[in-house]
Amino acid sequence: MQEGLNESVSKFSASIECLPSFHDVDAMGVVWHGNYLRYFEKAREELFRRLDYDYREMKLTGYIWPVVDIRVKYRNPWMLEEPAKVTATIIEYENRLKIEYTVVRKKDGVLLTKGFSIHMPLDVEKNVAILESPDILFSKLQVRRDTK
Repeated sequence: MQEGLNESVSKFSASIECLPSFHDVDAMGVVWHGNYLRYFEKAREELFRRLDYDYREMKLTGYIWPVVDIRVKYRNPWMLEEPAKVTATIIEYENRLKIEYTVVRKKDGVLLTKGFSIHMPLDVEKNVAILESPDILFSKLQVRRDTK
């Protein structure tokens, strides 16, 4: 975790409420494992919107952030029509974005699923990955680049 990130973690976090529909679940009424990535994406979109750095804005600034790794840990089943809160939190941003996700059942606060995604900055004009986060990200996060 980045130095100083704990103090401003809420600034780098967004939550959405989700209610799985019939088309989201398997034959047993449990959210199908592949659909968690859709819910993670929706929470990540909300996080970026709150930072005024949605996908259109990213591209306009000359960078996109493709997923290079993603992990999901299923803790408890998430059932059909069971309301839950999905939260996305940026936990690393210096050289890449690492976003942590949690899915928590609303009625009792039980952790259903957790995971993370790692995103690498890509210079759109040059079509090349870069090894440190661009200045625009630090500006959107309203933090200074660590120059140690």
